[in-house]
Amino acid sequence: MLALPMTLNTTAETETAKIARGLRERDTELLADLVERCQHRLVRYLVYLTGRREHAEDLAQETWIRVLQRGSQYNGRQRFDPWLFAIARNLAIDDIRKKLKAVQTASLPNDGDAMLLLPSSGPSPFEAAARSEDAMRLAGRLQILPPLYREALLLRFQEELSLAEIAQVVGAPVTTVTSRIYRGLAALRSAFEESDSHGV
Repeated sequence: MLALPMTLNTTAETETAKIARGLRERDTELLADLVERCQHRLVRYLVYLTGRREHAEDLAQETWIRVLQRGSQYNGRQRFDPWLFAIARNLAIDDIRKKLKAVQTASLPNDGDAMLLLPSSGPSPFEAAARSEDAMRLAGRLQILPPLYREALLLRFQEELSLAEIAQVVGAPVTTVTSRIYRGLAALRSAFEESDSHGV
């Protein structure tokens, strides 16, 4: 039974090494495959960060340009997806900083938690796509969570990233990510209990 996990690990390492080599060589076929495989999840993640689909699609395109420009920086030691999400997150934060500076409404915190300043605009794509009452209730409760908790929960349970991968994406220690997930789940539980007690 020990041979199976080792085989899977070797396969994953081979895939990441292939991606790293392809990015260094600017392999357009590989890039097209990566876009096809990751685009939906990337746009979905950026929609959660920005609140606007059109803007998320623009940032996704910019993310792929950065992947092409900086592909040599991907070393292939970890999965590709967390590296991609980290680029997208940094672009979203940079964009928020530019917009806030342009309108001179506030200065951003130095820790990169710019999403704290974003208002929620209308129903999220998660809510629009929800096909069941439970999914709609979950989407509504997620929207009221602080953005840092919501992001950690989405990366963990929707995108199925490991704690280490989430830490890589958000640029925080694993202990901080664990805390955000724990607190996010506690806040989500409280939101459900409160709505259940009010009959909502």
